[in-house]
Amino acid sequence: MGSIFQLKVEDGIGVVTFDVAGDAMNTWTEQAFKDYFALMDDLAKEKGLKGILFISGKPENFLAGANLKMISELEKPEEVREVLDTFHGAFGKMNALGIPIVAAIHGHCLGGGLEFALACTARIAKEGKNTVIGLPECNVGLFPGGGGTQRLPRLIGYGAFELILKGTMLPAAKALEMGIIDRLLPATGDLLAEAKKFLAEIVAGKADLKRPTQDFSQVDAVADMAKQGVLKATKGREIPGPMLALDSMHRGLKVSLDEGLKIEKDNFVKVVMAPQSKGSINTFFIKGLTDKPKNMMSKGFQPKALKKAAVLGFGTMGRGIVIEILRNTQMPVVVKDVEAALQPGKDFVQKILTGMAEKKRLKEPVDSIMSRIIAVSDYTADFKDVDIVVEAVFEEIGVKEQVYKELCPVVPADCVIASNTSSLALDKMAPYVTNPERFGGLHFFSPVWMMQLVEVIQGAKTTRETVDNLLNFVALIRKRPITCKDNPGFVVNALIFPYIINAFQYVEEGNSIEKVDKAMVKFGMPVGPVRLTDEVGIDVPAKVLKGMGINQKTLEAVVADGRWGLKKNGKGFFVKDGSVDPTVLPLIAKAATTRERNDEQIQEGIMEAMLKVGKDLLDRKIVDDVRMIDVGMIWGVGFPPDKGGPMKWGDLTGLSKKLFGKNFY
Repeated sequence: MGSIFQLKVEDGIGVVTFDVAGDAMNTWTEQAFKDYFALMDDLAKEKGLKGILFISGKPENFLAGANLKMISELEKPEEVREVLDTFHGAFGKMNALGIPIVAAIHGHCLGGGLEFALACTARIAKEGKNTVIGLPECNVGLFPGGGGTQRLPRLIGYGAFELILKGTMLPAAKALEMGIIDRLLPATGDLLAEAKKFLAEIVAGKADLKRPTQDFSQVDAVADMAKQGVLKATKGREIPGPMLALDSMHRGLKVSLDEGLKIEKDNFVKVVMAPQSKGSINTFFIKGLTDKPKNMMSKGFQPKALKKAAVLGFGTMGRGIVIEILRNTQMPVVVKDVEAALQPGKDFVQKILTGMAEKKRLKEPVDSIMSRIIAVSDYTADFKDVDIVVEAVFEEIGVKEQVYKELCPVVPADCVIASNTSSLALDKMAPYVTNPERFGGLHFFSPVWMMQLVEVIQGAKTTRETVDNLLNFVALIRKRPITCKDNPGFVVNALIFPYIINAFQYVEEGNSIEKVDKAMVKFGMPVGPVRLTDEVGIDVPAKVLKGMGINQKTLEAVVADGRWGLKKNGKGFFVKDGSVDPTVLPLIAKAATTRERNDEQIQEGIMEAMLKVGKDLLDRKIVDDVRMIDVGMIWGVGFPPDKGGPMKWGDLTGLSKKLFGKNFY
């Protein structure tokens, strides 16, 4: 196997082309470093060398940084230090050559790729839709550990703080404007030829590189402001990645570059050892797993052509599903509901689409999108050529029975039928569907147009072909799927039940609603369990739990008092200013024994209950991949991404081993 780095020297100029063979992207692998150090030795021996140019051999990628999988597998601080020493040693060896070095950039130049380019003398980039430049490490629970927190601020000043903390990826023109790159050429330009010219100018001392001395006298104030911004974004949680990135810049910019790099190294060891970084990296990988639903279909599967869709029910969920089909596909949508529901439904869809158009999120005018709605109150001839139907009617088995018995005779025999049920078993509805093998579940989350997740559910009679066709539909409407078998609450609600049940148990033991909710918001959940119950409608979990044979006394008493939730009927656990409604307190059931719990005990109790449900789903083969549970919880209910999902977090905190003697991953 040839070296990743190929050197050609002409007229004292060394052109190094690099390409990690067999990988879609160039990353700093173990082999890449090995070949790089060999290259440095060759360059040091090269007589009469005036300058070097680095260019990628890949058509759409310069260098995408460190290999995340490799970093996620580091277990000990000394292993992290070894990797850092390799990185810093590589850049140090290049600088020791003492000649101008230019990075010629096209495609992704990110993370450790940009850190390499920053260690060069200068940078030239070619425009293109794939040319993005940035340090996105904070977005995956890390921070730039190859000199990025020191070199970027010294190059461009305080603007580096926001770029690093937000993990912003810039188009080439913006990178030029900010001073990250020195020259820009159009997408049609010849990068190699222009980079050679640029290097010749630098060698001749005619390049006029702008390297202003940055004034960091206000670094304390800037760092403090940046910290407030980070804490606002994380709701007060000090997540190691951004906090240690900020510390590296704050302290590092007060000292020399060498001392700053040492501070960065020490902090990087801390961040890699923090469970949140491993959680965040897991989130990054499971996101990739479900980014393209078509990759989740059976190998070689040819999906059924979808030219026309139908949605039954024009209520909250039906409207959301219609919006997603209309804005992401060219399919006409037949919507059926009672006459009185049709116009309000259309008005609502129009309002949401208009809002999207104002934010430039639509590819065509709202009127032309709306013209694809066919609103009917009967099973008209419009159904005879429908390819897929999503049923989103009232959650009552009698209603579902009537709907399916009326629907099946008017749609083609191979029309895919899916129920957007959240509480009824798929297998209870299947007997009312003719050809039940074409019937599956598509459980959307509300509001549908804002929530990415869809649970694709396989009933006892659902064929794999139907599951694949549903995954194809999910891909067309640009959602993120998880697949599971039929089960009460499927995956996400099955794990939400213990979140709610345990929370009310703690309240009944004498812990205040505020305390229980606050503990879980501190943990990283978007809202606490009591607030969540109030927002989805208290009657919903009360009814579902009752159907599962669980009598939750507080929920039953609150619903019996006519409280369905503040948003639903103006009465719930909270009042309009967000505080707890004092008149709800007498309705809270009293546990046999009181027990005061602190934040950690509340968090661990809820996590333990979730893990037990997750393990049960795996044991009963409701899901065949633990990652489906974590995807469901992160994108379905906002489980904190820095924790990697409940199952991963159980592994990272030792809770999985404590409960079951082994990890899930």
